[in-house]
Amino acid sequence: MTNPHPVTLDLDGVTDRAGLMDRVAQALALPDWFGRNWDALADSLSDPTVWPEAAAQGLLLVVRNWRPYAQARPQEWTIAQDVFAETVDRTPELSVVLALGKRTA
Repeated sequence: MTNPHPVTLDLDGVTDRAGLMDRVAQALALPDWFGRNWDALADSLSDPTVWPEAAAQGLLLVVRNWRPYAQARPQEWTIAQDVFAETVDRTPELSVVLALGKRTA
């Protein structure tokens, strides 16, 4: 996996878990059966067949504008980080990075 397929998960304006799940579903074009809960998020991220256009080269999920959500919902954000980390640990095709700074363009 030398050049993973980048996908931006922009959390600008997200204020709760439901908003996070909606943004993930949109960014990754997840199927309708995506359950919008932490287990479903882990399952979707760890299953490359859910994101087939990126599976061959790997997926780089770039999380932007996450700080306001992290500050507003610190417990939820901790869970989200744990889900991302645990999923990356067991899914070699997946990388998740947190972009620093605020996107201005």
